[in-house]
Amino acid sequence: MKRRTFVALIGSAAIVRPLDVRAQPKASRVIGFLSLASSEPWAPFVAAFRQGLNETGYVEGKNVEIQFRSADFVDDRLAALATDLVRRNVAVLVVTGGPGPALAAKAATATTPIVFTLGTDPVRLGLVANLGRPGGNATGVTFITTPLHAKRLELLHELVPKASVVALLVNPDNPLVESNVKAVQGAARALGQQVQILKAHAAQEIDAAFAAAAQMHAGAFFVASDAFFFDRREQFAALAARHAIPASFDVREFATAGGLMSYGPSLSEVYRQAGVYVGRILNGAKPADLPVLQPTKVELVINLKTAKALGLTIPQSLLLRADEVIQ
Repeated sequence: MKRRTFVALIGSAAIVRPLDVRAQPKASRVIGFLSLASSEPWAPFVAAFRQGLNETGYVEGKNVEIQFRSADFVDDRLAALATDLVRRNVAVLVVTGGPGPALAAKAATATTPIVFTLGTDPVRLGLVANLGRPGGNATGVTFITTPLHAKRLELLHELVPKASVVALLVNPDNPLVESNVKAVQGAARALGQQVQILKAHAAQEIDAAFAAAAQMHAGAFFVASDAFFFDRREQFAALAARHAIPASFDVREFATAGGLMSYGPSLSEVYRQAGVYVGRILNGAKPADLPVLQPTKVELVINLKTAKALGLTIPQSLLLRADEVIQ
């Protein structure tokens, strides 16, 4: 059940100007869409991206065409895929699924507009000069989840206060792994908890991580943000149920797949806004003048069915703060 309406992004830059909507193109434009992840699990977000395009007057198959490229988590393919899209003279290059696609696009072109969705700081990556005025050919939406880890661990602790040992799962290939570990370790110390770090960058390693967490008698499982993990969310839900361990995730799609709880930004809203930005660029806006957007609100989602299966009673105070409770 819905508790609050989610309002995701800030500033007047997030508002589609009437002139943008009226400025209909005369001919079909081509958008390149490059992702590190496999396409099927991300289909709802592509739909949200199309919604953003529609809000600015662009409809796929009518006045805009989208050419999709997926690296299927093979990083070495990104450079060639980005170069191929640039050579096809796409009007805008959309990049998603982590820093790799954004960096590959930036290396492939200094002129083609780039719109990214990114879970890390684009300034640190060298994609933009600053968030307010990107200054180059790239802009987009960044949803930096690492600062939310402390709050997410607090919420998990509130749900399972007797969990003295927390298993933290990270992808060693993720460039944010060090900052993720530091953020969770710092929060755990404040709560009097110990953190056991586990690593996985393949499906079978996720299985092994849950088995290891059970052997070390971890009272809770904390999954760091990662595009590969998102692709395996049904596997996470099944393993958490099998090992009867409360698990926390970063976005609601894990909870809807059967995970216990999530705390983070709305990815659907992130992708919708990316679509809005692409439409504005097609209508003449310059990436250099479009501020990088950041979510200003996050959503807490609790799967009550999963909690009951784990024998957990959700505190009423936590239920009242939830944006969504899945029955």
